[in-house]
Order: sequence, then structure tokens, then C-alpha cells
Amino acid sequence: MSLPEVADNDDELQSRTAYRLIEEMIVTHELPPGSRISEVSLSSKLGIGRTPIREALQRLSFEGTVRIVPRSGAFVSEIDLVDQLAMIEVRKGIERVLAGRAARFASDKERARFRQLALMFENAAATHSGLAFVEADREFNSLIIATARNKYAAQAISPIEVQTRRFWYLHFKQFGDLQRVCALHAHVARRIAENDEAGARGGSDQIGDHPGEYTRKTLMFFGMGGG
Repeated sequence: MSLPEVADNDDELQSRTAYRLIEEMIVTHELPPGSRISEVSLSSKLGIGRTPIREALQRLSFEGTVRIVPRSGAFVSEIDLVDQLAMIEVRKGIERVLAGRAARFASDKERARFRQLALMFENAAATHSGLAFVEADREFNSLIIATARNKYAAQAISPIEVQTRRFWYLHFKQFGDLQRVCALHAHVARRIAENDEAGARGGSDQIGDHPGEYTRKTLMFFGMGGG
């Protein structure tokens, strides 16, 4: 069922909502790599107008998650396994900067939310829920970006995070360690909550090392090396 007409000042909210929902469908492979995306079907399924859907797809296209082909439509991009290592290397450096700045600038309200996120990560580990981790991780990353107050780092990291979340959901259960990655994220969340800049940077480095490990395992499994 479609949503009622909304005022112009709600357009941005609808676009952000459409982006979050479509990205989740892509990350969880409800929309698998290579599949064609129908604006009409998404609008009906999500109860959001076609204009916000189109804006969300444009943003996902900019981030590399969606390919928009003239006169053919929008398609979910394929996952490039080899390219993951290059993205991880860049991601680690940017996230280290963001984590340190977030710890430095976090307000009382933001610190309280980071403490809540630490508990969410621990709950994801206790329940062995990869989906719960993905949901907590999305908010964790968004909150770090907002708290760090650096638009240049934010613009650089957003496309990389989307791509690595897709890769994580596809291969992590086989090659990763959910308990460890949840513990690492909970640790950084608590360091930020304590305004511990050095601790947040060090914890972020540990998070950054972990994707490289299971990415190399994945590449070796598929006979693609890992150097």
C-alpha cells in the first residue's frame, strides 16, 4: 500500500528511508548481484513513491552498488572479490581517523548511544545473529561519521562501507568469526563512549585488520590467491 502524499520537506526523509531499505535488500541478497531492479516493484513493496526510490538508486549507483544502464534500467552490481582487498586497505586508514575524531568530539548523548551500541554488538554475538550485527554495524558506522564531524572522510568512506557490508554478508558465515568481530566493535564503541581517542584508534585498527583475514580466506577458497 502506498504512503499518502507528503510535504516537500519530507522528500529527503523518504529518499533516505528508501536508500536504507534498498541497501539492506542488496546487502542481504534479497536483491542478488546482477538482478534487475524495478522502480515500480520497489515503490509498491516499500510503500514509497518512485521519486525517492529513483533518488536512492542514484545514490547507490554513485557508491557502486547499483549500475544504471541507459534504456535498460538499474541492476545490482556484481561483487568483485579481488577488489575487496584494495578497499579494505583504504577503509582501515579512513576509519582510524574517524574513530579517533569521534572519541574526541562525542557529546554526552552520542556517548550514551555508543554504549547502547556496544550492548547491541554483544547481543548479536550471544544470539549468533549476523543480521543483528549488520543492523548494529550500519548505525555504528553512521554514528561514527556524524560524531567525527569531517565531511571529507565521510564522503570517502560511505561507498566503501556499502561494498564491504555486501561482501561480509555473503562470505562471513563461512570464513569469518562473528564473536570476535562483535567484540572488536563493542570495544571501539566503549572507547568512544569514554572519549578515549587513542583507544578508539587502536581498536579501529584491529577492526580494520579482521576483514583482510577472511577476505584472503575467501580468495584462496575460490583459487584467486590473496597476495
